[in-house]
Amino acid sequence: MSRFFHLTIVIVMLSGVCLSVPVFAQKAGIIKGRVTNKINNEPIPFANVLVEESGKGAVTDDNGYYEIDGLAPGLYNLRVTFLGFNDENISEVQVTRSKPAEVNVTLQENIRQLTEVVVRTAPFRKTEESPVSLRTIGVAEIQRNPGSNRDVSRVIQSLPGVTTTASFRNDLIIRGGAPNENRFYLDEVEVPNINHFATQGASGGPVGLINVLFIREVDFFSGAFPANRGNALSSVLNFSQRDGRNDRLGGTFMVGATDIGLTLEASLASALHSCCRRGALIYSFCFEL
Repeated sequence: MSRFFHLTIVIVMLSGVCLSVPVFAQKAGIIKGRVTNKINNEPIPFANVLVEESGKGAVTDDNGYYEIDGLAPGLYNLRVTFLGFNDENISEVQVTRSKPAEVNVTLQENIRQLTEVVVRTAPFRKTEESPVSLRTIGVAEIQRNPGSNRDVSRVIQSLPGVTTTASFRNDLIIRGGAPNENRFYLDEVEVPNINHFATQGASGGPVGLINVLFIREVDFFSGAFPANRGNALSSVLNFSQRDGRNDRLGGTFMVGATDIGLTLEASLASALHSCCRRGALIYSFCFEL
């Protein structure tokens, strides 16, 4: 009878570890982040952050941090303004109840003195190096693209000037170039391929290699490549990974027609502390049998 009682306690404790993610779900969505100077990366205090759809907003603190809560799940557009800096628009920020959406913004100083001039920025970001050939793709656009199955390569195939060799492969042919003339970068580091089961002489495969839940945005250059992206003949894809949440443990469970996945994220210090504390409880119960 004593062995059965202690074994039941161990099973209950293990179940609490596995089911700890959905129990702490938030009642409303949160957008938080930091506003910094693009030149010196210094925080910008008292900057205005406005959610255009809901009219809610916040002002950054002395360290440049802000937080906007009480948002319903959905897609929102942010506008960040501060005196002496150019306005910055962030499009399609996805808000859910499971975790806060972290959006860090950098503002460019405006050194020109203008009077009685109204400046309206476009919703799409354009750089001075590639004002026409650059297309920035967000995670929300990848997830809602029909038929792409959350695959970045299949989303790019729907853009103008892009085609593929076969419908079941992710080979990218940009403006008549070969599939092996594309270059891929992950956080400024070049990677040889972004697809599983790639063949020699090509860059594609039947299944994508990069999980869309790990990235923040994708910069697709179809021409006018930056100077630091050498050996590119057809296109350049730069993947920027997002930062993990730093408040508590969270996760995402994904089920599709051809895939299934589980993603966990947390601050390293809090995750180790939580695992050690629960591991000590399970260890003590196991050795009392």
